[in-house]
Amino acid sequence: MLRVVFIAIVVFATIYALVDCIQTDRRQVRIMPKPVWLLAVLVPVAGPLAWFFGGRATAPGGPTRGSGGRPTGPRGPDDDPDFLRRL
Repeated sequence: MLRVVFIAIVVFATIYALVDCIQTDRRQVRIMPKPVWLLAVLVPVAGPLAWFFGGRATAPGGPTRGSGGRPTGPRGPDDDPDFLRRL
């Protein structure tokens, strides 16, 4: 049973890393060119681990940070003082 769980985790990690590598923008890939990463990810266990720890430059979907570590993206209406004054 433990062997089946290990194989399932390896297959899931490989598929996830492959899809993530395909969807990652070429400018966010580190160390090797993207086509080489696509081949490297197919190596069981080592490929997905290398991609997750060395291939991506930034976490996907994370907010961009400006000076001072504050998010620079749009704020919600309840955080906007002008919106709250107009209520």
